[in-house]
Amino acid sequence: MKQDSITLAHGNGGQFMQDLIKKTIVPTLGGQETLTDGAVLQVGQETLVFSTDSFTVKPIFFPGGDIGSLAVNGTVNDVTAMGGTPLYLSCAAVIEEGFPIADLERILTSIGQACAASGVQVVTGDTKVVEKGSGDGIFLNTAGIGVRQFPLSSRFGTLKSGDHIVISGAVGDHGTAIALARNPLGLSNHVQSDCAGLYRMIEPVLKAGLEIVLMRDPTRGGLATVLNEFVDSRSVGIEIDQTAVPVHAGVKAVCEILGYDPLYLANEGKMVFVVSSEDSDSLVSMLRSHPFGQDAAVIGRVSERAPGKVLLRTEIGGSRILDMLVYDQLPRIC
Repeated sequence: MKQDSITLAHGNGGQFMQDLIKKTIVPTLGGQETLTDGAVLQVGQETLVFSTDSFTVKPIFFPGGDIGSLAVNGTVNDVTAMGGTPLYLSCAAVIEEGFPIADLERILTSIGQACAASGVQVVTGDTKVVEKGSGDGIFLNTAGIGVRQFPLSSRFGTLKSGDHIVISGAVGDHGTAIALARNPLGLSNHVQSDCAGLYRMIEPVLKAGLEIVLMRDPTRGGLATVLNEFVDSRSVGIEIDQTAVPVHAGVKAVCEILGYDPLYLANEGKMVFVVSSEDSDSLVSMLRSHPFGQDAAVIGRVSERAPGKVLLRTEIGGSRILDMLVYDQLPRIC
């Protein structure tokens, strides 16, 4: 059914957003319909990676981060996912009249700290102020430029049956932290967002020349949605072992209370990989050597069993299709 107006579901990273991009944005603006985390541009002898992202998270301060660190780390991770070394960022802010200067300073400090942690610089920006009631505190936009310093696999972007699926850590932390920041539910459970820049963890992997086929940070729509994007319109599918997917106990507890599925919750400090079966153990070992990758695991494989689909082997031994997110469990998580 064709919709006549934008809904929150059009911004959740799931099926509605994919349809909006494919049916409205790309046909109108032109360009390639890649649906990746950034653009790869050849400029002279340099291969550049360019990405942009906007941030509307609510609340702007949450356990484990804030809108400032989220904006830096989100763009750093998008550039990293395209095989780039992130170098420079722009940062633009839309601020609502009446927003506390002290909160702005806190956010800017967080931006600086996140940049230092990932070795990037904010080199340009913009500030706009809207009337009170016309915004919701503060929104940020960041764009990032990086370079591909290390050669990628000749198979980058091409999946084949037998490839392994690797996640760099436990899923659902960020989405759960946002849910509890909005409604603590009287719980003593202190789930922290996993908000982090991942380039330092992934740089050794790129240097090692492992046969990485795809990388993506599973933010909006979570792990399930990214896996569906990996196999969309392809002749192969993906099979995931539910028992192999790491989920922290606190996240499981909150999901059971609220009825959420951690596979669809946002992550802001994780990377999911498609890697050759020969290199998957090496990848997991390298990720586990970094503090952000200690829960890294092989969680599934590419298969010809259900082309274009993601199958979940459940904890009780059955299997079901893991669809792309349609309606959001939790809007405005980034």
